[in-house]
Amino acid sequence: MHAMISTLLRPAALACALALAAPVWAQDAAAGASAAAQAGPPTGFVAPAEPKPDETNAQRSKSQPGNNAPVWRAARESGNKPGTTTAAGAEAGTLIQAFTQYPGSRLATAGEAWRQTRNNWVIPYGGSLLLLVLVAIGLFYWRRGSMGGHLPDTGRVIERFTYFERAAHWSAAISFVVLAVSGVVMAFGKSFLLPIIGGTLFGWLAYALKTVHNFAGPLFAVALLVLIATYLRDNLPRHGDMHWLAKGGGMFGGREIPSHRFNAGEKIVFWGGVMLLGLVVVGSGLWLDKLIPGLAYLRADMQIAQMIHSVASVLMMALFCGHIYLGTIGMKGAYQGMRTGYVDEAWAQEHHELWFDDIKAGKISAQRSPAAQSAPARPAAQRS
Repeated sequence: MHAMISTLLRPAALACALALAAPVWAQDAAAGASAAAQAGPPTGFVAPAEPKPDETNAQRSKSQPGNNAPVWRAARESGNKPGTTTAAGAEAGTLIQAFTQYPGSRLATAGEAWRQTRNNWVIPYGGSLLLLVLVAIGLFYWRRGSMGGHLPDTGRVIERFTYFERAAHWSAAISFVVLAVSGVVMAFGKSFLLPIIGGTLFGWLAYALKTVHNFAGPLFAVALLVLIATYLRDNLPRHGDMHWLAKGGGMFGGREIPSHRFNAGEKIVFWGGVMLLGLVVVGSGLWLDKLIPGLAYLRADMQIAQMIHSVASVLMMALFCGHIYLGTIGMKGAYQGMRTGYVDEAWAQEHHELWFDDIKAGKISAQRSPAAQSAPARPAAQRS
């Protein structure tokens, strides 16, 4: 019994002893702290200075070690005030571009603003425009069918395009199709192609088409200049063009409106698609390929060039979709004329009556190239 009582009382005795000793310990600790305060900091100790917002990173490493805020602040502002670096390049000291606002973007760093414009405007609206054009062409063909073929062939042909004119056209056309297909895959392929063929195959395909695109661009530039020089004269405005436009070329009626060698619609394609948009696409593309000498090729310049190139390319493709349609299945005999260079008199009379009248009147030769003039298989148009 005595041992049990002793065991029960032992914790209570220990608690009472600690309670009685606590004030003594507190007094000793306070006395020690007071003595340390009176003694001061150890010998050689230097208290860090108060950090300031405009400190360099070297100063901040002393005033507040471990805080590298000046480095990241300088990186963020390097677009406005480039930093110092030993790396080569016009923008080597600029890690993050300055804040700007491109059309359709919020105020952000230039790279982010470019991304917003491209992903939120150029890609969705450009893709929608191309789809709408294709749907409209399909509906028109479904309701209207191929144009022409109302006059029976006469067996007498007219040389519509010389060999050089056809070579210029096909050189520009083939290089344009290569650029259009590769550009569509690079711009829109993530949406319609990647889910079908997978990431690995799409990555290889996009890389290959990007390389083809870069090499086909300069070829298209040369072909476009030759095409402009070749077809410029016959695409100048002439009397009858406004009447053709006012009547819509007769595309929705039973008879086409008379026109010269090229009608007003073809002239719009030439001046708007080939001349204006074509030169813009070529100029911005050569800029992106870094083929124009004497330029610094800064990031902001490349971003602007890419946006201009994308918008002009989409508009050019939309316009040329109609041209390709009318030159193939949309008009009977049109493709044959560009492939062989010759059209029947009936085709010329039906689709370009004013041009045919000039040929009958002797103002224009029916056989324009020297080889054609000496070939008996291609007789000249006979005047009626």
